[in-house]
Amino acid sequence: MFHIQSRDADTLARTASLDTPHGTIHTPVFMPVGTAATVKAVMVDHLHAIGTEIILSNTYHLYLQPGPDIVLQAGGLHAFMNWNNPILTDSGGFQAYSLSRIKKIKEDGIEFQSYKDGSKHFFSPEKVIEIQEALGSDIMMPLDICTPFGTKGKELEDLTRKTIAWAEKSKKHKKASSPQLLFGIVQGGNDPSLRLECLKALQDIGFPGYAIGSLSVGEPDEVYYHILESISPYMQESPIYVMGVGDPEKMIRSIAMGVDMFDCVLPTRIARNRSLFTSDGRITITNARYERDFSPIDAACPCPTCAHYTKAYLRHLYKSGEILASVLGSIHNLSFLLELMKKARLAIEEKKYHTFADEFLSRYLQGGSNDSS
Repeated sequence: MFHIQSRDADTLARTASLDTPHGTIHTPVFMPVGTAATVKAVMVDHLHAIGTEIILSNTYHLYLQPGPDIVLQAGGLHAFMNWNNPILTDSGGFQAYSLSRIKKIKEDGIEFQSYKDGSKHFFSPEKVIEIQEALGSDIMMPLDICTPFGTKGKELEDLTRKTIAWAEKSKKHKKASSPQLLFGIVQGGNDPSLRLECLKALQDIGFPGYAIGSLSVGEPDEVYYHILESISPYMQESPIYVMGVGDPEKMIRSIAMGVDMFDCVLPTRIARNRSLFTSDGRITITNARYERDFSPIDAACPCPTCAHYTKAYLRHLYKSGEILASVLGSIHNLSFLLELMKKARLAIEEKKYHTFADEFLSRYLQGGSNDSS
């Protein structure tokens, strides 16, 4: 199922393939986020064109609308959204807690109000598995508790152990006949020993892959890397998925620590807000310096946006408030990350990842500080 194909000479970076019911994923991989069964502003045809292997959708949002029964009747999430490649669905636990004005974590699940109409709902570990089985995703996540940065002491210990108990319930409730993969989620906040305790408990339960939750939630970078450094050496035989990371710098550094999978709304969100990735750092495309710049966003980018449009045209679209600006910008930003993962895989195969990472970060970070109006 998970086959490690090559390892870098100087880091924990590795390439691998992960087999799922709807195809094989090649890692390291970035997963564009299609929260409500659509990647914002990007058609499925464009996702294929830029080499997308897997996308992520959200259990919470699809549960509230259109509802898992409608998705099931449509033939599952793949048929519903016309996407035949792999899909990962997160559990919706984070959204149930973070988007609800009134919410309560109980022993057997999370009680919450819909952000749409205020109606009351309850997610148990078992119910979340049932929803995801109806959605028909390739990789499912168990209900867990995402702890905000700064959570500590007995509260952190109690929430982490609840996540472990819910993971065990989730695995027991998953249909034996289902081909869907169920990953475990490692919690434990900023406490490395609690993270390792959680990981060991999840490994004893047994999952085909492991996600690291409650990182990239506002903690300083040094805390993020310290947690990864503390636990990733103990996860090397399974896929390692860091949830909610889509910043190029953090992705490149995380791969060196053994991380295989990433997802984030960042590339499409910043594209809707005038910010685009380039090899020389992020640029704000509406800056005056691009008014007469008839070069592509990034000369090395093979995406449809860079192949056919210039910075000057993109600036015009954004300044005019045209919807096409978000479409073209989102296609480019996603393509930039997917190409970055492709280059990372090649560097690992050639056992030159450390050199590749240093060269990329040197140019990317230096260039990003120079973009001005």
